[in-house]
Amino acid sequence: MDRKDNQSPQGETARILVEFLEVAITSIVFLKGVYPSGAFERRRYMNLVVQRARHPQLRDYIHSAVFGLLPFIQKGMVERAAVIFFNTDGIPVERFVFKLAVNQSYGSKVEHADLEFSLRSFLIKLSVSESLTKVLPRDYRWEITAYFRSLPEASANKDVEQWIPTDTRQWEQPPLLTPIKSMSSEPLCVQLYIEHPSLSEPKP
Repeated sequence: MDRKDNQSPQGETARILVEFLEVAITSIVFLKGVYPSGAFERRRYMNLVVQRARHPQLRDYIHSAVFGLLPFIQKGMVERAAVIFFNTDGIPVERFVFKLAVNQSYGSKVEHADLEFSLRSFLIKLSVSESLTKVLPRDYRWEITAYFRSLPEASANKDVEQWIPTDTRQWEQPPLLTPIKSMSSEPLCVQLYIEHPSLSEPKP
């Protein structure tokens, strides 16, 4: 990755974060067995062996979705990014949620090694978290969804055109949360957790 010396701390942090999210989301899709294992290939990232999608459409979907968030993460507009699995009724059955906060006022130089070391631990936890997840229904679909703190102006930024409002049905009851990993540092805070529907959630 080429890093510009004159890039702001927030910009550099956001770029490291979206690269991490691309790898982490690919790891989730691999973990859930959405596609055959042959659809992935092993690569090294942050001195770890990780999975990379072989299929161009899958790889491009994850890459374009995550990197489409870069300008909004830089501005502190993205609250959460999630990988959501749905049943045939379009109701979520499982959500992997990354809660994000980039300190916009942080003016010091970002220590890449420290930041990447912290993010690396998320990938290690993800690789052994299959027991915390649920078996998906036979027919399901998945998507990457972003939750914005404030809605960006479509007319002001061409990047907004890549994102469309979701018609995802929401749970009526607060979900059950399973924490996976969290980090709190300057200039970045990240929480990763899994959401499942409450046992009292009305059945479709």
